[in-house]
Amino acid sequence: MSLILNIETATEVCSVCFAKDGEVFAIKESFEGKTHAKLLTVFIEELLVENNLKVADFDAIAVSMGPGSYTGLRIGVSAAKGLAYAANLPLIAVNTLQSIALGLSTQKDIKINSNAWICPMIDARRMEVYTAFFNIKNEKESKISADIIDEKSYMDVLNERQVLFCGNGSEKCKNSITHKNALFIDNIQCSARYMATLAEHAFLKSNFVDVAYFEPFYLKDFVATIPRKNIFK
Repeated sequence: MSLILNIETATEVCSVCFAKDGEVFAIKESFEGKTHAKLLTVFIEELLVENNLKVADFDAIAVSMGPGSYTGLRIGVSAAKGLAYAANLPLIAVNTLQSIALGLSTQKDIKINSNAWICPMIDARRMEVYTAFFNIKNEKESKISADIIDEKSYMDVLNERQVLFCGNGSEKCKNSITHKNALFIDNIQCSARYMATLAEHAFLKSNFVDVAYFEPFYLKDFVATIPRKNIFK
C-alpha cells in the first residue's frame, strides 16, 4: 500500500493531489497561471490539514519533471525536493507529456482507434511546442522534441493513423494541422491527477531519482531577455 503526494507545475496549472495505491482521493488545483509560488505550498498545507495527514505519513513525493515552463518547473521541483529531503522520502519524477497523454487515454467519452497515437503538446511560445507521440498503452513512440508547427507538421504520421492532439499547446495548432486524421481534444491539461498512476508504477519499481541532484527536464535552455526601453518616454 502506497501513499504518494503528487505535484504538477510544469505549465500554467498549479496542481497537487494525494493518491493511495494510484487512486486520487484529494486534489487542489488552479488554472489561473502564474500562481505557483503563491498557491503551491498553500494547496499542500490545506490538503494535509483536510485529510489529517503529515508529510511524514507519505511513502513518496512525485513531481512533474518537464518539459515545460522554466519557472513553473523550478518551483515544483524545489518544493518536492524540500519535502522529500525533510521527511526522508524517495522522490519520483514523472514525465509531463506522458502524464498528459495518460490523461487523454483514460477519458471514457473519447473514442480512440486501436492504432491511434496521442500527441500531447506543451506551449513553448509562438508556434513552437514541446511534444512526443504515445500509443494508447501510454508507451512513447518518439523522442521528446521542441517542434515549430506548420501545415506540413507530422504528415508522415497522420497519413498512417489517427492522431489525437491535446495539451495547452494544441489549441494554436488547429489552423495549421488540418489533416483528416488529426483530432484535437480540448480540456486535457496538466493535472496532478494524471500523475498518480505513473507515480504508483514508478514507486512499485523503486524508480526514484536522487533528491540532492535531480533537475527538471527543461529540453531547452532558459534565456533571460531584457525588455526594450520605450523610446517615447
